[in-house]
Amino acid sequence: MSYTRLCSTAEVPENEALIVPYKSRSLGVFRVNGEFHALLNVCPHKGAALCRGPITGTSECSGDTGITYVRSGELVRCAWHGWEFDIRTGDCLADPKIKAKKIEIQVRDGEIFARGS
Repeated sequence: MSYTRLCSTAEVPENEALIVPYKSRSLGVFRVNGEFHALLNVCPHKGAALCRGPITGTSECSGDTGITYVRSGELVRCAWHGWEFDIRTGDCLADPKIKAKKIEIQVRDGEIFARGS
């Protein structure tokens, strides 16, 4: 299987996506807790540029009446309608049947490559 160079690891900022061309589309390349991930820059809900949305965490219930902010820097939120996706898996938090397209990548010698030509 061939791989296409996307960028260097040094180009990927913390807490935002690096948008790079890929085939006839674009990808968001992310750094989450020191690991690199890539998602197709298309929200599966309505087709927005998903990876241009904010990198966030989310809220969850804690105890009977509390709410806690969790998963900081692990989610991308679509700027159009606020749908949240796990950057590492593409899973949608609101509906497990919906997923953002995760692109397999490989990191070698400080460079990030996507699977496929």
